[in-house]
Amino acid sequence: MSQLYHHKNIESEVVKVDHDRIRDVGPDRAASEWLLRCGAMVRYHGQQRWQKDYNHLPTGPLDKYKIQAIDATDSCIMSIGFDHMEGLQYVEKIRLCKCHYIEDGCLERLSQLENLQKSMLEMEIISCGNVTDKGIIALHHFRNLKYLFLSDLPGVKEKEKIVQAFKTSLPSLELKLDLK
Repeated sequence: MSQLYHHKNIESEVVKVDHDRIRDVGPDRAASEWLLRCGAMVRYHGQQRWQKDYNHLPTGPLDKYKIQAIDATDSCIMSIGFDHMEGLQYVEKIRLCKCHYIEDGCLERLSQLENLQKSMLEMEIISCGNVTDKGIIALHHFRNLKYLFLSDLPGVKEKEKIVQAFKTSLPSLELKLDLK
């Protein structure tokens, strides 16, 4: 068995979706637990501090802590866990940087989540080598997206096509590209 396959298999066990847990603790708490287990950070609405330690997740009323921002830099998030994000209603910013398991299907899945389609304002995708034009184009479903930064994405080949697609679908979007 290859080391990469074995590594990915272990990580997929860590990120499996526990729908009972989501029901019991609510979508924001369950998503926070999943994201932190995968090495990402979350910031809650009304707070400046990033939450990065799973063992120090805040306690209290389930509806008190709503995820406003996600920084998945160097995390192992992958599509198998994205169902955790289904019920999130207040996420305004997502940063995907050096996420080795993020690929087009992940971005397509994210962009199909109705709550995120309404709430997402900013997104950054940096050094995610498995992302191509197809995944980036899917982000046009985030109808309130104001800022999109794309950098070091070798799988993205048709920059002009992307620029045109976003000009048409999201005319007020500030699109920043740092692509070869």
